[in-house]
Amino acid sequence: MSERLVAEIRACRLCADRFAGTATGHAPNPVVWFHPGARILIASQAPGMRVHRAERPFWDLSGRRLREWLDMGEEVFYDRARVAVLPTAFCFPGYDAKGSDLPPPPVCWRTWHARALREIGPVRLRVLVGGAAQKRHLGTKAGVTETVRNWREHAPDTFVLPHPSWRNNGWLRKNPWFEAELLPELRRAVRAALA
Repeated sequence: MSERLVAEIRACRLCADRFAGTATGHAPNPVVWFHPGARILIASQAPGMRVHRAERPFWDLSGRRLREWLDMGEEVFYDRARVAVLPTAFCFPGYDAKGSDLPPPPVCWRTWHARALREIGPVRLRVLVGGAAQKRHLGTKAGVTETVRNWREHAPDTFVLPHPSWRNNGWLRKNPWFEAELLPELRRAVRAALA
C-alpha cells in the first residue's frame, strides 16, 4: 500500500492553479518521505523552495539546524524506515508578491494526511515543528512560543519545536530555556525511539 499511496500523492495536482498564480509561478512537486513502521514522525509545515528543487525534506539550512537539535545525522534522518517526515502540505506553497512564504493549502491536509498517518502507523516519538504542525496535530490555538514553552505537557512521546529557520534566531536568543532544557530531553527521547 505504501508505494501506491506515495505514487498518488506525488501525482497530486490539486493546487496547480493556486501555485501557478503565486509570485514563483511554480508547478506542484509533492515531497513525500515516509514508510510504514518509522519510529519517529517529524511533522512540519511545508517544503521551501530548496526542498522543492531537491525533492528531499529539510534539505536546507533549516534542516541542518533541525538535525543538530535532534542530534541526528543525515544517514538516520533520511532513513525512511526510522524517520517519517510529514508536512502539513507536501508541496512548496510559493511566495507572495513581497517574497514571504505563503501558508500551506488546507486541501493537502484534508486530502492526504489521515491516509498517510494510517500508513505510517504508530510511532515512538512525534516531533511537531512550527505552528502549522502544532495546530494540526494538537489542535492548539496558542502561538508557537506558548506551545513550546509548555513542551512538558506533551513530552516524552511528543515534542514541540519552533521552526529551525534562521528567521527564528532572535526567538532562540530570547528563549535560552529552549536549548538548555528542551533540547537535552528531546535528544534523549530521540535516542530512546531509535534504540
